[in-house]
Amino acid sequence: MSTTQDNTEVDTRHKTRAIDASMDGAVAVVSMALAPYNLMDRAMNEELMVALAWAREQRARAVVLRSSLRHFSAGANLDDMLIEADQSDVLDWGFVQTLKAFNEFPAPIVASVNGVCVGGGFELALACDLIIAAESAKIGSVEVTVGLQPLMGAVQRLTQRAGAARANEMVLLGRRYPASTLERWNVINWTVQDESLDDATMVIAQELAHGPTVAHAASKKLVAIAVDQGVAAADEAMIEIQQAVLRSADFRTGVQSYRESGIGVARFEGE
Repeated sequence: MSTTQDNTEVDTRHKTRAIDASMDGAVAVVSMALAPYNLMDRAMNEELMVALAWAREQRARAVVLRSSLRHFSAGANLDDMLIEADQSDVLDWGFVQTLKAFNEFPAPIVASVNGVCVGGGFELALACDLIIAAESAKIGSVEVTVGLQPLMGAVQRLTQRAGAARANEMVLLGRRYPASTLERWNVINWTVQDESLDDATMVIAQELAHGPTVAHAASKKLVAIAVDQGVAAADEAMIEIQQAVLRSADFRTGVQSYRESGIGVARFEGE
C-alpha cells in the first residue's frame, strides 16, 4: 500500500494465480510466479493482460516483466496444449490479444530475463520494448524440438530484429543461445552479470519512468507502424501522433529546463 499527497491510501499491489505485481515509484514490476517454470497457458496470458490493465490504472510510466523464480519461463504447458489440440484445430490461448496488450501499452515495457527463457517465454520477452538478460541466461525458440513452430510471434519478431537468416537459424534448429550472442545479433538490448540483473533493470526502468511519457507513447506507436506497415506509413502518421507531444506539459518543461540548465536535467511529471 502507499499514500497519495492527500493521505488517501492506494492499493499498489496486484496478485493472481501466476502474477505478483507492485509499484516501485512510477514503475510497475510484474513478476511471474507460477512454479516451477512459469509455463504459459491460456490463464497465464489472461493474467498478463489483467496485470497490464492494472498497471494502466496505477498510471505506471514504465513496466518491468520479470520472474520471481529461478527461470524466466520454460515455454508452454505442453500437456494442456496437447489436450486442446486433440479437441480443436485452433489453440485459443489469447496469443494475439496478449501481443496487442503489450504493443498498445502506452509506456515502455522492459523484460528482465534470467535462467531459461525459451519457447513462449522467449516470445513474451520479444513482445517487450527492451530486453535485459543475465549473462548465464539460456534463450531460444525451441518449439521445433517438440514438433511445433513458435505460436506467439517469435518468427516475425526475430525476422524484424535479426534478419531472415538468423530467424531461420533460431527457429529451424531450436537451439538455446547465450544472452551475449543474442545481444550481438540485436535480438536483446543488454547482457549484464547475473547479480546485477535486478539493479540494472530497475535503473533502465526508472530512467524511462522519469522521461516524457507522452513522447514515449508516441515513439512506441511510430515503431509499431514502421514495423507493421513500413517507413512511409510511419512518416504519414507522424503529424497526427506528434500533436499530443507538442501539446504536452512535458515538452514545455523540457524546453524550459534546457534554457535554464542545459540538456538532460529536465524533471518530467508525465500526463
